[in-house]
Order: sequence, then structure tokens, then C-alpha cells
Amino acid sequence: MTELVAGLLRANLVAALVILAVMALRLPFRRWFGAETAYAFWLAPPIAVVAGFLPARVTFALPSVAERVAVARAALLPAWAATALAGVWLVGCVYMGLRFYVAHRRFLDEVARGGPEAAVVGFINPRVLMPRDDGRFSAEERALMRAHEQEHIARGDPLANLWIAIFQCVAWFNPLVHSAAHLAKLDQELACDASVLRRNRRARGLYAKTLLKAQLAGQTPALVSAWAAGGKHPLEVRVGALSRLAVDDAPTGPVLVLVGILTVAAMAWYGQPPEVRALKRIPLITIEQPTMTVLLVKDHHGGWAAGHH
Repeated sequence: MTELVAGLLRANLVAALVILAVMALRLPFRRWFGAETAYAFWLAPPIAVVAGFLPARVTFALPSVAERVAVARAALLPAWAATALAGVWLVGCVYMGLRFYVAHRRFLDEVARGGPEAAVVGFINPRVLMPRDDGRFSAEERALMRAHEQEHIARGDPLANLWIAIFQCVAWFNPLVHSAAHLAKLDQELACDASVLRRNRRARGLYAKTLLKAQLAGQTPALVSAWAAGGKHPLEVRVGALSRLAVDDAPTGPVLVLVGILTVAAMAWYGQPPEVRALKRIPLITIEQPTMTVLLVKDHHGGWAAGHH
């Protein structure tokens, strides 16, 4: 149990540090390389956390030293305290999961009643839900909404949203994780907008108008990808981003993102405490017999005599 609590705390520390780095880089990367590249940076926190749980590097030490290290680690957190903390963590996970489930059901009920938004529901076989065709949206607007939701499916965003929710449940006590979930979903929508408008560059004005018409009235999708999402996806950010879509298709941005993700993953793996193993055999140090050197020394009579050293 102590190892579980220690692993959770270490994973949240790693996640917090990587999240702060992504928060600092997402806006410059969106400006330089586009929304899709900036959104890819959100792969860094979960990959770094997973890397921190890979088998640690091994360090060998004398049996007495290895035993003292194990005792010192066990003494950092008593067993009863570790059990109590694990229980609190588990209760928090269940509570967060229930909150997500209730919010998800409420949102789906709103959509089923013909809410003003399109949405993607489902994770294994996602499907697009469209609002009633009651004249609120023109055929062109409905086509853009459908294209947006189909782009979510093509990009695998419904499954990504499920993993974001799981991450929030597991790290429910970490405020940076919840902030990251909010920003990652916003970047997800911006990336989807950019993908759709790359194929429909002349539809920016109509796209912005449709976004504003479809904003939700108080409902927030918990686990689904939706056309608009109230406070979770500020529409002013999305509409503003439509006028400055990046057109740079060079691989520079994706390559930098890949290098950044691999770097933080390597640092997370190397930063975990090493596994200290006791040496099975203590190496014996032997001293070789000294050698004897024979020197020829010239004596005072001019002859040579052997001297030992």
C-alpha cells in the first residue's frame, strides 16, 4: 500500500510539472504551428506519467546498504497512514466518476430533447447527434456542424475525452489536472475547427456565425465532443482563432512536439527512485605478490654488483 501511495504522489508531481510546461508552450505553438500541433502537446503529461511507472534503473549496493535503503523508504510513510490515504483516494475516485456520469446523462438528455447543439456520443462506436431540423440552422450550417463532429470521430476525440475524464478521476486532488483537462478540451475544439476549415477556407464567416448560434444554455458536456460547450470551451477564443489559422504544413512543429514528449518521458523515467539491489557476492580484492627487481650497481672498484630492490 505504501508503494501505491508513493507512486500516486510521484505521478502527480510529474504530471503537474509537465502540465505547467505544456501550459507555457501551447499558445506559442498554436501561433507558430497551428492548433492541431498545439493540441498534440497534451500527450506529454499522460506519457510522462506512464514512463514514471516503467521499471526503474537498477543500482547495486552492499547487502547492508540495500537493507537500510529499504527500511528508510518504508519508514517514510507508516502502513496505517498509507492505508488511510489510499482509502481517501479511492473514495475521491468514485465520487468524481459519479459526478461525470451524472453530468454526462444530463447532457445526453438535453441532446435527446433536441438541444441547440450537435454532439458525438459513444466511445467504441461513436455517432453524431444533430439538433432537430426546425429551421434554426440552414442546410449549410448543419453541414458544417456535421463535418465538425465527424472530424472529432476521425481524430479519435471521443476516446481521448474518456481518458481525460479517467485522468481527472485518478488525480481528483490535483487542481492542475483539472485545469489541464479544461485547456486540453479547448485545444481539441480549436484543432477540430482548424481541420474542418482547412478544407472549407471560404466558410469562416458562416462557421463563426454557426458557432455563436449553437452555444449551449448552461449545459456542459462531460464526456462527449460537442459543437459548443459553454464555459468549458470559450466561444470567443474559438471564433477569434478562425481568423488566424496557421497554414504552415512543414514538419517542424510536429517534430518539436515529438522531441518534447520523448524528452519529458525520459526525464520522468530517469527521475524515479532507482531500484537498489543487494550484491549477491562481495567482490574480493587481492593484492599481487611484489616483484623483485635486480639492479646492476657499479662499485667503487669499477666492477658491477647485483643489488636487490
